[in-house]
Amino acid sequence: MHYFRRKGWEISEREATPEALFLDRRSVLGAGAGALLSGLTPTIALAATEEADPSAALYPAKRNDAFTLDRELTAEKLNGQYNNFYEFGTDKRIFTRVDTLKTRPWTIKIDGMVEKAREIGIDDLLKQVQLEERLYRHRCVEAWSMTVPWTGFPLKALIAIAKPLASAKYVRFETFLDPKMGPGQKLSWYPWPYVEGLTMAEAMNDLTLMVTGAYGKPLAKQFGAPIRLHVPWKYGFKSAKSITRISFTDEQPKNFWQSLQASEYGFWANVNPAVAHPRWSQATEEVLGKSERAPTLLFNGYAEQVADLYKGMEGQKIWF
Repeated sequence: MHYFRRKGWEISEREATPEALFLDRRSVLGAGAGALLSGLTPTIALAATEEADPSAALYPAKRNDAFTLDRELTAEKLNGQYNNFYEFGTDKRIFTRVDTLKTRPWTIKIDGMVEKAREIGIDDLLKQVQLEERLYRHRCVEAWSMTVPWTGFPLKALIAIAKPLASAKYVRFETFLDPKMGPGQKLSWYPWPYVEGLTMAEAMNDLTLMVTGAYGKPLAKQFGAPIRLHVPWKYGFKSAKSITRISFTDEQPKNFWQSLQASEYGFWANVNPAVAHPRWSQATEEVLGKSERAPTLLFNGYAEQVADLYKGMEGQKIWF
């Protein structure tokens, strides 16, 4: 007799959103837009306006059932109205201020320790990769969490395009720098542009995703359009938004929050309930949309896939 042992982060098929409801979401959005035009409050409101996205026909992408969840998905409206994006302000209502983010044209520079530096437009990049949908946990260092249906492609697919040298040890991500587009960048005490980094081993892990969409359509601006990173076993600040440069280096990148407050934020940012932030516990998390807190899981529930990355590093500060 064979027994199936469900992984800690998996959800049963009967708990998944019905396909008919998922595929009918565009009519819901259309109803919301109609209500807005008639002076009523729309059912779903993300950003005030959305420009036409030339990649829209690529969505919804086929779901990869290898990446499932043990929780219900966070409602799109709630997710879309509760975001950190310091380029547009320090509160959570970023969706009201992101219209200044212009996502076309959008070019990503690939440089550093690569065979040949290059620049590639987002739509040209999308022609070279295969998009898929994955259901992922998202855990913020502020001790709240979401579950999101991201659409994107594995970072390792982009690395294959970039062709880094064997001597490259890290991948450095940099977001746009334009205070006119992101007025939060006028706050001079922040170390702009936003920078994050991963080791090559972390970047090549199957879980590490370059995200271009969510909820079956192109990425909303407040999520970090047109392309962002998501590393689900790390705190959310590692997942840089609106990326314009990806560099390969043999030096560990110093990230945005590490530059601002190194005593509280480091390079690794691995989720660990046993290691508190200097100002609050990480033992539990607020699951947005729920009325109770949940225990925080080691590596955000992805220990089976990533724990081997950190063997032999037990004496190092791999959590912050």
